[in-house]
Amino acid sequence: MKKTALIGLTLTLALALVATTALAGPGGGRFYGMGPMLQNLTPEQSSQVLALQQEHHEKIAPIQRDLFTKKMELRTLMFSQNPDQAKAAALQKEVFGLVDEIQQESSNLRMNMLTVITPQEKK
Repeated sequence: MKKTALIGLTLTLALALVATTALAGPGGGRFYGMGPMLQNLTPEQSSQVLALQQEHHEKIAPIQRDLFTKKMELRTLMFSQNPDQAKAAALQKEVFGLVDEIQQESSNLRMNMLTVITPQEKK
């Protein structure tokens, strides 16, 4: 009985740890993982970075909505009785294309953010 309780407790703690790290998400933070590079910004630099981020969010919001819709369509199709393989492949290709678009926009944001800081601050 004690062995079963110990195993159950261990699994519960492991699940709680995994769930906590999963909810934290990748990178995150105010400046998208730019880390120490974007510390000690002047108020002007900070407002420029925030403006770039706002512009980025406005660009990717419709793409994210499309991505969510396509993922749900794909999930619904895959859980249907007889999923159409060609349609699933086409939806999967669309999903990958949207993810690529978001990643490209995120890369553009990072490059634009680097133009805000001075060469001395990059060191």
